[in-house]
Amino acid sequence: MIISYQNAEIFVSALSYTLGSVKRSLEELHSENLLVGAVETLRQVGYRCSHGLEVDETLLDLAAGSAAQALRQSQVKPQTLFFQHGILDSMVVPWDSREPDAATRNGYFAPSLMNAIDLGDVPYFTSFASGCAGFTFLLAAACALLVCSPEADPALCVMGDSKPPEAKFDLFRERILGSDHSSAFVLNHEPIGFQVLGINCYSTPRDTVSFLEVVKRTVEMTKRLAASVGVDLSRPDLLIHYPNVFPDTWAMVTRSLRLSPSQQVLIDLPERAHCGASDAVISLSRAHRGEEGRFHVVITYGAGLHLAISILKEKQRSSEAI
Repeated sequence: MIISYQNAEIFVSALSYTLGSVKRSLEELHSENLLVGAVETLRQVGYRCSHGLEVDETLLDLAAGSAAQALRQSQVKPQTLFFQHGILDSMVVPWDSREPDAATRNGYFAPSLMNAIDLGDVPYFTSFASGCAGFTFLLAAACALLVCSPEADPALCVMGDSKPPEAKFDLFRERILGSDHSSAFVLNHEPIGFQVLGINCYSTPRDTVSFLEVVKRTVEMTKRLAASVGVDLSRPDLLIHYPNVFPDTWAMVTRSLRLSPSQQVLIDLPERAHCGASDAVISLSRAHRGEEGRFHVVITYGAGLHLAISILKEKQRSSEAI
């Protein structure tokens, strides 16, 4: 499904992110029994380290840091908030499963964060089940509200996930190593950062999709979206951003689109692993150089299963928090 925002004049700025404070090597993760798969398997993918929460650190701490950073950079008071989580446990603050009163279990993450950053009386919306493709789906939801209501501008968007207490840091079948993370950005009509041109989303209830299908579908969806928003994929300054998973698969996409390896953006995979939906925010924040009119294709892929692509246009002014 293609959604165009060419005439909406909506911009992404103040991109910020925070990772868990504890950085562990693959060997340390293995020694602490924090891996399902083998060290060598993850090393072959390209992973070397992962970031996790400190003993006295929480996902709320990470999200508060990212959100506060984005607000400082943008100097705006958000009129709406959007939240996205790919892991169910991240949607609520920790609670005692033995507690018989159901009301105490509704410690929603969103209002807890609002209290942490001293931001009250603002409507918030929460997205789930878009997995690591959450950046694009959150973008779609927030853009839809900004198009419909001027009262929604500006919007603060926050994403974040941390490993559940008994879970491991890797996914065995997918050969993915994850990190605890949070990120935030501001969406409004001020022409800074990146202009949102369009989105193309695909979802399937299947448990698995072959890498070959991922390649073919990514190429097809990217071409269709680019044609829809009038972007020439042959431009030598165009960049294509990928999440920190399946590097060989994305290399095939790059070749199939006839782009050069230098146009492929896959940032810090060895040192920070896969940061879920925040991968896109980290990648965009690092790639912005104030080159007016440069196009960025952002590929997101996540559990659900979802494949979602957005195309953004860089502006000269930026308020990224890096």
